Amino acid sequence: MFGGPNRTVLVAGASGVIGRRLCRLLVDDGWNVVGMTRSEEKAQSLAAMGVQPLVVDVFDAGKLKAAVVEAKPAIVVHMLTDLPPALAPAAMAAARVRNAHIRDIGTRNLIAAAVAAGVQRMVAQSVCFAYAPGPMPYQEDRALNAGSIAGSDGVIARGVIALERQVMGAPLTGVVLRFGKFYGPDTGVEAPPAGGAVHIDAAADAARRAVSRGKAGAYNIAEDDGTASTQKAKFDLDWRPGFRMDQSG
Repeated sequence: MFGGPNRTVLVAGASGVIGRRLCRLLVDDGWNVVGMTRSEEKAQSLAAMGVQPLVVDVFDAGKLKAAVVEAKPAIVVHMLTDLPPALAPAAMAAARVRNAHIRDIGTRNLIAAAVAAGVQRMVAQSVCFAYAPGPMPYQEDRALNAGSIAGSDGVIARGVIALERQVMGAPLTGVVLRFGKFYGPDTGVEAPPAGGAVHIDAAADAARRAVSRGKAGAYNIAEDDGTASTQKAKFDLDWRPGFRMDQSG
């Protein structure tokens, strides 16, 4: 369990659907939260939550490095995505390509900035639906689908593999959360989808827990529908898929 004196966490992708929930949980837990976003407008909403906004583009490697070094976080949480609101189907093909670019080049830049800042731990968002075909439930030691080279599945798999290799190969404690398919408020999906679902609140809670718990490596974060085993997350992170946030605040 992380217990260092530096209580600063930088959340990259803080203004996203999961990022906003994670920031709220971390602030409530007493962390000093720096929220990274590309948008000045969204920076204002982060500040209203008690988050210190940091406006920088992950693809601007020089500015990103300088900003992260100045922020001095002990932990970086990588929740960066480039997906359309509510995962609008008509926009998803182009979004998958942009998202893979963030998972590859954006991750590279963020890790370089984190290492330069002396960050001790990184938690990064991945997916639990990129495993190579085989018996279910998928365990974390199952190989990812590197052989999927065509179509949208190939785009997703290549981006995921690039992200995970970089995070778990970096000179820090790299924790990869393989999220199921999101549903819940702000996702555009009300009911749990088939094939490994996770409520957006429960996903944010897993990231909150991984900030201070768990060894380096990958963790499946999904509901128990037989797709992916979540025993590792339940044991190491003390995570449960039924977590829901208090909507009164």
